[in-house]
Amino acid sequence: MRGPVIVTGGGTGGHVFPMEAIAEALRARGLAPEEIRYVGSRRGQEGRLLGGGPVPLTLLPGRGLRRSMRPYDLAVSAAAALGLVGALVRALTLVGRWRPRCVVSVGGYASFATCAAAVAWRVPLVLVDFDAVPGAVHRLFRRAAARRCVAFGFPADDAVVTGTPLRAAIEAVDRSDVARAAARAAADPPIGPDRLVVVVMTGSLGSRRVNDAVADLASRWASRGDLAIVHVTGQRDYARVLARRVTGDLDYRVVPFADMAQLWGLCDLAVCRAGAVTVAELARLAIPAVVVPLPGAPGDHQRRNAEALAAVGGVRVVDDASCDADALAAALTALEPASTRASMASALSALGHPDAAAAIAEVVEGVSR
Repeated sequence: MRGPVIVTGGGTGGHVFPMEAIAEALRARGLAPEEIRYVGSRRGQEGRLLGGGPVPLTLLPGRGLRRSMRPYDLAVSAAAALGLVGALVRALTLVGRWRPRCVVSVGGYASFATCAAAVAWRVPLVLVDFDAVPGAVHRLFRRAAARRCVAFGFPADDAVVTGTPLRAAIEAVDRSDVARAAARAAADPPIGPDRLVVVVMTGSLGSRRVNDAVADLASRWASRGDLAIVHVTGQRDYARVLARRVTGDLDYRVVPFADMAQLWGLCDLAVCRAGAVTVAELARLAIPAVVVPLPGAPGDHQRRNAEALAAVGGVRVVDDASCDADALAAALTALEPASTRASMASALSALGHPDAAAAIAEVVEGVSR
């Protein structure tokens, strides 16, 4: 029996969901669950999101290095380096035992050890880059990779433009007028058919700056009976935002978490960060948006992601430092006309890559032969 395909990476949901999508695509091409293996980090979300499924999961020690010279951060980075050494030893042992046909990395600190082991054992390595700027691990192993799958840019000798793999539930979202009307009617409670629906989502933890700006804006727009705002705050800010109750004609809903496939199916506009998976979902589903890139992201990749969508007219960018109720009100008001939203959706559609996971699985299959 040939060795498995290892899908490695993780640390955040932005890595884990594409790992799952790639595995689903590999299974659709005939691989049994036992012919695929997830390898991630004990400190990431992999155990919670991927554990217990049909595809075996192995978790390695280690954590990401701090990008700071403060004494505490240096101590944390020193401990992280020791953890990465332990992960590397474990990965070398596992890759040597499994003899995989291919290692597929989606990046993140959790992928370092397995990528290094693939190079050491001369196993074909496929790097999957979702962001406009590759992460540190993929920059390190780029020359050793057999192929690269990229979300942005142009085809090259070592790169195939595939887009970002998305979960099957996201790929299946129907944003036709009929489907959106049905989704709004099915909401609990239903959302009025004449309301413009704005969905706010800034990640599992949420962004305090964006959350505060949206809460302030909701108070300002309390009399707007033509608008609904579904505000996904993340767990950290949920109670604080919920306590700022807004009374009036505005349909303002505050939730800590939500099924984004459901919310993307009913919204007209979005307010969000510019992580790789988020911008891929906006492009794939053609959702006009106001994006607020996370400042200080490695390589400033969120700004680069946002600029890729803004360059074609698909989103408006608001700097984190200037994100307040005034800035959001101006940006959202500019996007309210139906003709503007239609133009933006058309521009985003040109960037969307349907079945990106299937395209990546095809690359993996070719490299594995």
